[in-house]
Amino acid sequence: MAFTSANGRTQTALADINITPLVDVVLVLLIIFMVTAPILQSDIEVNVPKTRTVKQITDERVVITINKDQRVFLGNDAININQIAAQLRQKIRDPRNQSIFVRADENVPFGAFATVMDAVKQSGITNVSIVTQPLEQARTQQNGAKP
Repeated sequence: MAFTSANGRTQTALADINITPLVDVVLVLLIIFMVTAPILQSDIEVNVPKTRTVKQITDERVVITINKDQRVFLGNDAININQIAAQLRQKIRDPRNQSIFVRADENVPFGAFATVMDAVKQSGITNVSIVTQPLEQARTQQNGAKP
């Protein structure tokens, strides 16, 4: 857009939009999302068993959770125990190379855990890991101290 000044010169208006603040805001929102996404991944409260050796989970995997009331969840969605194999077959393209995590409350009877493990094996997944909590972290939580 151009306009003429009082002395007869033609000047152009500054019409460029500065997108630097927009990029800054988007990057801050992206960082906030990346930090909070793992925290929001599991809303189901489970007291997992405590062990001496624990492998840290670094990437996102399919998680089956059994809470203390023996309700079964695939991700964050409640699921019928008889539908686990079918749901896993729909969700996973390559069951031979896929690994899955099972989180079970430490008070869940072994029969319920074995039934879930059987359903996972029926879906064709052979790489199953059991989620546990490190012993030293368990002790600090029992004593009321923050880890």
